[in-house]
Amino acid sequence: MTTSQPITTIGLDLAKSVFQVHAIDETGQVIQRRTIRRSQVLKFFQSLPPCLVGMEACASAHHWARELELLGHRVRIMPPAYVKPYVKRNKTDAADAEAICEAVTRPTMRFVPIKSAEQQADGMVIKTRNLLIKQRSQSANALRAHMAELGIVAATGMASIAKLIERLRDLAESSIPAAARLALDELAGQIEMLTKRIEALDREIMIAVKNDPEAKRLTSIPGVGPMIAATVKPLCPVVVQSLRIATRCGWHFVTIRQRAPHSRFRARLSPRL
Repeated sequence: MTTSQPITTIGLDLAKSVFQVHAIDETGQVIQRRTIRRSQVLKFFQSLPPCLVGMEACASAHHWARELELLGHRVRIMPPAYVKPYVKRNKTDAADAEAICEAVTRPTMRFVPIKSAEQQADGMVIKTRNLLIKQRSQSANALRAHMAELGIVAATGMASIAKLIERLRDLAESSIPAAARLALDELAGQIEMLTKRIEALDREIMIAVKNDPEAKRLTSIPGVGPMIAATVKPLCPVVVQSLRIATRCGWHFVTIRQRAPHSRFRARLSPRL
């Protein structure tokens, strides 16, 4: 549907290849409902006067928000859970785009701050480290389980895994068959490789925190160390911007918890991270 009225608000349903657009004028009249391919998105918005663009928070939302802001549009990113109540029926791309267009105009809607490419890059470092830790834990658990099958047990923790690897590579250990030693040595090598990569990332994170005033400010909170600061800064920029920083930490990622009246403060990451 098209009219002569200018477009003031657009709901953009993001995707990998085909995007859905729902555009209205200042009276709420629908101006356009259409799909556009990924290669046509910027060209489409270049042809429009500056308007309000809403989109759901997802992997590519911050990239598109930055690109559309460069074209002069006002972009607002919303949590999908806040958009869902505005979907009328039959969840489709067109229905989602219409719901986004409706939700972005609500005066009480809460928006997600748009991240810069640098903030996203910092977050990728943390997420990569977490992935490597998960992979190392999987390999360590497999090694511990296989060694237990041969009657060689060890306590939990990476220190015990190091002892298991020593016994594995001890040729005097006669309880380990040659075929098992060959297979488990591959797991041991993977654990050691992952440990080196994790330690390398840890060093880079520590250096980055020391050179970043905002991250150093986060470490002034009782119980918050460099790793938590490095995690909160890129993944939750609103915490860094808030003057009541300790209170806002509890809003999303970090809960400052005191176990006893005079005990030391401890910080823990929320499961929502």
